[in-house]
Amino acid sequence: MKNIRFNYLYRDGSNFRSVGEVVFSNPDNLSTNFIENKLVLLFLPDKLFIASQIFIPEVFLFIDGKMTSSDHCYHEFDSIEICKDEETDRRHRSILDFLDDVENASLEGWKAFDIRDRC
Repeated sequence: MKNIRFNYLYRDGSNFRSVGEVVFSNPDNLSTNFIENKLVLLFLPDKLFIASQIFIPEVFLFIDGKMTSSDHCYHEFDSIEICKDEETDRRHRSILDFLDDVENASLEGWKAFDIRDRC
């Protein structure tokens, strides 16, 4: 079965980046166009979102509480792609389940938080 890799990143205000990815199963054989269009509609402008609200790992740049004034709480959607890699989602969701979680988060509203709470 072909799985879907969700690629995302954290980009601070100084444009330093850290990347993340999660692989979801795709038993419904959803097309990449359908998935990407749905995600872009549900995320904030510039494809921003709060990673914890959709249960994926945060990939912030700061380590051991060494934050800068450029740090913020948003992650950014990069791309999706078909892959043969094993599923890596810690909740064992399909891509359709993930889309449901993104839709629920979008309907609830993306909840910004003080980045210092993650240090």
